[in-house]
Amino acid sequence: MITERSESVVSLVSTAQKASAYFKLLKFRLSFTVAFSSAIGYILGHPGGSWIKIALVMLGGLMVTGAANIVNQILEKDLDKLMKRTANRPLPTSTLSVMEAAIFGALIGIGGLLLLATVFNTLTAAIALLSLILYGFIYTPLKRISPINVFVGAIPGALPPLIGWVAATGVVGVEAWILFGIQFIWQFPHFWAIAWVLDDDYKKAGFKMLPMEGGKNLKTAIQIMIYTLLLIPLSLLPLQFGMTGTISAMIAVICGVLFLAQTFHLMRTCTNKAAMNIMFGSFLYLPIVQIAFVLDKI
Repeated sequence: MITERSESVVSLVSTAQKASAYFKLLKFRLSFTVAFSSAIGYILGHPGGSWIKIALVMLGGLMVTGAANIVNQILEKDLDKLMKRTANRPLPTSTLSVMEAAIFGALIGIGGLLLLATVFNTLTAAIALLSLILYGFIYTPLKRISPINVFVGAIPGALPPLIGWVAATGVVGVEAWILFGIQFIWQFPHFWAIAWVLDDDYKKAGFKMLPMEGGKNLKTAIQIMIYTLLLIPLSLLPLQFGMTGTISAMIAVICGVLFLAQTFHLMRTCTNKAAMNIMFGSFLYLPIVQIAFVLDKI
């Protein structure tokens, strides 16, 4: 009896560990952020849309993004072992096998694409598939080849609000490209700040994340400043095209100026602390501005 109970406990623990490992594969916080952006695009495209549709576009985005993250982790399994921040992921620790991860990724990827195609439209699913391919199979291997990987990675990273707009309207209009443009430009200060802070760890895996001829120096800090500056006029385009109102435009400008001020500090000091402030500032900037757009719209 005791032996049977012990085996039952061991089995439950093993099952719980597997379930936790599958959840970790999704990179849930990152995937949820992406899904949130797709919901923003959907609401702006169809302010009167049902909460069920909003939840479904988020679920589809979460599933496809999770699949892309799994492709990334499969391809970088051996490299993840070299970096402190990724060494404890399910694949480097052999908690899950590559086959288990691949099957899980295929199931949620196909499921997410089918959901987007059937509930919304095939164009939405096609763009989501493009995003998955760009992130998983092009951006991922480019990380060890050239700093241009950040530009390539910014494309799938900026597609979620466009996908949400297309899910709501069925077309890729100028408004969709405006939402794409804001999120596209935002990613450069966001990723370069992260790359600055984690530069030593990235170098262990041979990742080339900081700009060409850059590094943790003034040249990189200036590039971060330039892209952050571009966010200010870009964030006014939704007002110009009647997507939102004056209040959200004012909030976007204020957030943009505060974000820009952080880059000036990095230019003066070129320190990890200043880069970390930009990193956290970028985490705040995008959701605040996007929520302001939605609240102003509805």
